Amino acid sequence: MGKLIIDGGKTVSGEICVQGAKNAVLPILAATVMADGESVIKNCPRLRDVDKTTLVLERLGCGVKREGDAVIVDTRDMHDCEICEDLMREMRSSIIFLGAIISRCKRAVVSMPGGCPIGLRPIDLHLKALRQMGVEIREEHGYIKCSAPRLTGGNIHLDFPSVGATENIMLAGVCASGTTTISNAAREPEIVDLGNFLNKMGANVRGMGTSVITIEGVEKLESVEYTIMPDRIVAATYLAASAITGGEICLTKVNPQDMGAMLYVLSEMGVRLHCERDRIIQTAPERLKSVHTVRTMPYPGFPTDIQSPFMSLAAMAQGTSVFIETIFENRFQHIDELSRMGADIKVEGRSAVVRGVNSLEGANVVARELRGGAALVVAALAASGTTTIGGTEFIDRGYENIEKYLTSCGAKIRRE
Repeated sequence: MGKLIIDGGKTVSGEICVQGAKNAVLPILAATVMADGESVIKNCPRLRDVDKTTLVLERLGCGVKREGDAVIVDTRDMHDCEICEDLMREMRSSIIFLGAIISRCKRAVVSMPGGCPIGLRPIDLHLKALRQMGVEIREEHGYIKCSAPRLTGGNIHLDFPSVGATENIMLAGVCASGTTTISNAAREPEIVDLGNFLNKMGANVRGMGTSVITIEGVEKLESVEYTIMPDRIVAATYLAASAITGGEICLTKVNPQDMGAMLYVLSEMGVRLHCERDRIIQTAPERLKSVHTVRTMPYPGFPTDIQSPFMSLAAMAQGTSVFIETIFENRFQHIDELSRMGADIKVEGRSAVVRGVNSLEGANVVARELRGGAALVVAALAASGTTTIGGTEFIDRGYENIEKYLTSCGAKIRRE
C-alpha cells in the first residue's frame, strides 16, 4: 500500500481533461457479456475497480485487452457463470454482473458483495426485482444462487431509487420476454449512459433519466463500440482542489449539465463559473464562503459521492456550513482525519456542522474509503506544511493518476 505526500499551499491552476466515469464504465463492462462477440469500450479510465472488473470478465472466460484508453472484451469463449468470493468482497459493484450473467446464461452464482465501508447497502431491492422477473434465488452460506429458465418482464417499483438495482433490472430486462417497467428508477446520468450503450447493442430501453424506465425485451444483442461519459464526481473533485487553493482551472471533456447541484454549491461558495458544452472554467475567490446546508440526495440532488471533498472546502470557508448525509450512514469517516489537520467539525448523527478555520496544517492521515480519500487530498493541497495520506488503494479505485493531474496544475504531490 502506497502513500501520497502533499506539500500544501500551492495554487492549483491549469487545464485537466476529465477521465471516463467509474460509475458508468463498470455496469457497461458487465453488460458486454450479454452479446456474443467483441465490444470496444473507449474512454475507459485506469482504475483499480476497472482492473477488478476486467478480472471478473476473464474469470468468466472472456478475453480482455487494453489498447490506450480502450478496453476490448471478447465474450465468444465465455464459459462460466460464477463470480468468486474474493472478487465480490473487494468490489461491491460486482453485483451488477448478476443481471447480465442471468440474461446470457440463465443462471448465476455470486457471493455477498463487499466494497468501501461507507454503510449498509443492502441488495434486497436487486433480488426482489429479479424474483419478480422469474428468477429463482437461493441464499446459501454467503452465496446467492440464481436460475431463470425464462426471464419475463413485469412492473417493478423500487422503494428507493437505487442506482445498482435500476441497472440490474435494466440488464435483466433487455432480453426478457415482454415489457419491463421500472418505477421510481434512479435518474443518474450513468443510468442514461448504460441505457444508451444497451440501445446501441440492439436493446429497446426508453425513459432513462426519468423516474420511469420502460424496456421492451429483444431476442439478441450485438457487440459494439462505445465511448464512456466523463466522470462528474472526478470533475467536481478537481474543481474543489482548485477552489480551495484560490486557483483558476479549465476542465475539458466534461458535461456541465450533469453537475447542476454541485456547480450550484460551488457558486454559493463564491467561485465564478463559465460553462460551455463540454468545458467548465472556474475562478476561485480569495476566500470561500460557507454554504448554509448541503443535503445529499439521489440525482438530480447533491451527490453523496462529492459530500466529503466539498466538506474540505467548507473547512476553510468563512462561516459555518451544515452537511446532512441521507444516503450512507458511515460516510463521515474522513472527519476524524480532517480534524487532525485542524478542521473544526462537530458530528451529530448524520449531520456535520463545519466551522471554517483560517488554515489547515499538514498531518499524517489515512483514507478509509474512496471519496473520503479524495477529501483528504483536497484539504492537503491547501494545508500548511506536508500531509502524508495512507490508504491510497481506496483513492485509486476512482481516480486515475490523481497525482499526475494535480502536479500538471501546480500542486506538489508525489507517491511513495
